[in-house]
Amino acid sequence: MGYSRDSFYRFKELYEQGGEIALQEISRRKPVIKNRVEEHIEQAVVGMAIDNPALGQVRVSNELRKKGILVSPGGVRSIWLRHDMETFQKRLKALSAKVEQEGIILDENQVAALEKAKEEKQAHGEIETYYPGFLVAQDTYYVGHIKGVGHIYQQTVIDTYSKIGFAKLYDRKNALVAADMLNDRIVPFFEQHDLKLMRMLTDRGTEYCGNRENHEYELYLAVEDIDHSKIKAKSPQTNGICERFNRTVQNEFYAIAFRKKIYTSIEQLQTDLDAWMNSYNTQRTHSGKYCFGKTPMQTFIEGIAVARKYKLQNRGNNKTEWR
Repeated sequence: MGYSRDSFYRFKELYEQGGEIALQEISRRKPVIKNRVEEHIEQAVVGMAIDNPALGQVRVSNELRKKGILVSPGGVRSIWLRHDMETFQKRLKALSAKVEQEGIILDENQVAALEKAKEEKQAHGEIETYYPGFLVAQDTYYVGHIKGVGHIYQQTVIDTYSKIGFAKLYDRKNALVAADMLNDRIVPFFEQHDLKLMRMLTDRGTEYCGNRENHEYELYLAVEDIDHSKIKAKSPQTNGICERFNRTVQNEFYAIAFRKKIYTSIEQLQTDLDAWMNSYNTQRTHSGKYCFGKTPMQTFIEGIAVARKYKLQNRGNNKTEWR
């Protein structure tokens, strides 16, 4: 039967005393409650992680001991792990989320921690964004080659605030199709919501960079009064938002679509891609900095009020001037 003699007689005795219920109880794994810290201690550790995210587990343990709360450094880390706060960056993210959701006033330690994180982001080439349309990233993604159709390239555009995405397919990659993407999909979308597209972020590919007088993309940005930022050389993580989206669309759309259906034209593939993009923007929740588990479209709509507030606070600043 797979049981020792000792186990058999132990199970037999339990069955005679309590029936099947007694046997079910011993098979169920029970948490060791006596090893879990009390609720008020756990809340104190979480509160200190948000109040001063720069403190390590030993320092937190010492600071709480001064207040009469006894918890070991290992206990502090265990609590952090349960609340997804085990790293400085995660604790900063929790602080930023609380500021955004509750509008709390930061003390000196919290401001210093956020400023330090901002400096680190700038050192690593990460980006800052403040409202929808403030900074929009664009990238070219090579989808592949379809027999009878040819090479297929995707122009990817992501709003760095709301994470709302756009994708359009072309049979080539050059400045003209990069400009067409903005003219056909992006600028009309922002105009529809009374928002000004302020700045584009791209790599230094030839489809995005060139002499303004004879480069379609640069010329289009100049005509529409849109600033252009280019990522630093050998720093692809700066435009990582597009890279992550391209990986997502590859895994969740292309890898499945090409196995289910044989496409004979770019238009057919674009139709299915548009349907997937609609689901991505309106149904799929996102864990972005400003999304808080909402969909990109929900974040975009709510961000319109943030943009208007930002405009009022910075009236007269040319960087936030609207159309």
